[in-house]
Amino acid sequence: MSRRISGINFDVELLGAMIHLEKATLTINDSTAVTQTRGITDGFVDGDVTADVEYELDTKNFNLLSQAARSAGSWRGIEPHDVLYYANTGTEELKVEAFGVKLVLSDLLDIDTKGGDKSIHKIKGFITSPDFVRINGVPYLSRDDTRHLIG
Repeated sequence: MSRRISGINFDVELLGAMIHLEKATLTINDSTAVTQTRGITDGFVDGDVTADVEYELDTKNFNLLSQAARSAGSWRGIEPHDVLYYANTGTEELKVEAFGVKLVLSDLLDIDTKGGDKSIHKIKGFITSPDFVRINGVPYLSRDDTRHLIG
């Protein structure tokens, strides 16, 4: 039986450091839409695209990112960077790259005085590069989509 990919198999590289994330989400928002003539579907039009990320991480890993913020002079001063999400079980492999991710703090603290769980911090980000997202080396956007944007 083959070993399948789960969340535990992913390594995530952020700002040059391997970070353990409790949870990571990469969402692509594609406004491609169906067209209609007299109420009947007859094709589609390409829409705008955006993508965003959300990370949940414990304090130990949050502090690794804090070092990058300190080097940049502030959290907002962190420049957009590329992120690699990679998993390999020996029988399955998945590589997702997100380009030009600009981080913004979201839920900095969520304190539960009952205890019993690690403290979790949420960080959001959005994709700023026309290189956008690649899945197993295949770009999400076509060359036509990025014409005149990528050299």
